[in-house]
Amino acid sequence: MPQAKGKFDVTRTGEPPYELPDGFAIGRNRFDKKFHGPLEATSSMLMIAVGTETKGSAAYVAIEHITGTLEGRAGTFVVTHKATMNRGAPSMSITVVPDSGTGALTGLSGSIHIDIVDGAHFYTFDYELQA
Repeated sequence: MPQAKGKFDVTRTGEPPYELPDGFAIGRNRFDKKFHGPLEATSSMLMIAVGTETKGSAAYVAIEHITGTLEGRAGTFVVTHKATMNRGAPSMSITVVPDSGTGALTGLSGSIHIDIVDGAHFYTFDYELQA
């Protein structure tokens, strides 16, 4: 399976939260990203998140639309994010939405892993392109 690795920049814009019973609130954010490396692209992502009273326990889901080139192939695709923190132990899944690829990225599938090191964001994209 091909793999693309690089860096990305991210800007967050907060939106008013949804207030829930029992003191919970669902946070809403928009993220705009710029990917560098084998994935040269921009994206917009909408995320909702919730934390609990227990330190380190939270979750988020998001939809991200990515436009650009992957190894020189131009097109767009969509990924879903699902993440939880269980008392500080993270679990994250970022997956290409089936049949969301367009242009030269038609038939794209795969998953993305994110690392944050000293405030810098890095991606590892394991992908396949099928005709």
